[in-house]
Amino acid sequence: MAHAPQIKIPATYMRGGTSKGVFFSLKDLPEAAQVPGQARDALLLRVIGSPDPYDKQIDGMGGATSSTSKTVILSKSIKADHDVDYLFGQVSIDKPFVDWSGNCGNLSAAVGSFAVSNGLVDASRIPHNGVAVVRVWQANIGKTIIAHVPITNGEVQETGDFELDGVTFPAAEVQIEFLDPAADEEGGGGSMFPTGNLSARRRHFQGDHDQRRHPDDFRQCRRHRLQGYRVAGRDQRRPESLADVRNHPRLRRIAHGPDFEY
Repeated sequence: MAHAPQIKIPATYMRGGTSKGVFFSLKDLPEAAQVPGQARDALLLRVIGSPDPYDKQIDGMGGATSSTSKTVILSKSIKADHDVDYLFGQVSIDKPFVDWSGNCGNLSAAVGSFAVSNGLVDASRIPHNGVAVVRVWQANIGKTIIAHVPITNGEVQETGDFELDGVTFPAAEVQIEFLDPAADEEGGGGSMFPTGNLSARRRHFQGDHDQRRHPDDFRQCRRHRLQGYRVAGRDQRRPESLADVRNHPRLRRIAHGPDFEY
């Protein structure tokens, strides 16, 4: 019986902030996946283990949550005054879909470290000891991010004493600057809050829209009968409570305009 050929693709599984993802160098991907399209999406879906009707991603690198079903593709930047181009793909758990429409603010903290460790940053910009300033072009949203990566003996310093809520163990701190993060696309008005309101009511929803990463909505959990600290636990057994929250992209489109994609 003939089987699909096995291939080897270098990749790194990394945490950034409170998210984890699989990181690739663009040049290491199969030729067909080095450009946007079906081949790239199919590869990333299989790596992560999606779509999975069991919502477990057992046969893949995904962790069966939105914060652990992520992919990153990096390459030397083709943009002036930048070191690395950063492309983020959010992989759906139960559907054959990769969302390229936004950034992951958490994984942005890991981009500089990967770039330094994989030779994507010119050696002249990396101190033997100190902090490497990595200039990142976020290709999904067309914005600049500056990553301050700690370096010890010419290598990325990964261990440290920086603690982050939601993460069990301490590690080295990577400071991130988002330069001019507000939306500037047509209709966005150059505002961090594209509706012009810090708080907006849409049907029975009330929340805040924030453009810095994925266009995000912030809502009070009590309005949906949820406990914020247990959304991944007990509240998952209350599908009637989560249904409205999971259906909120269409409400984002109402707020952001008909061409908004999530």
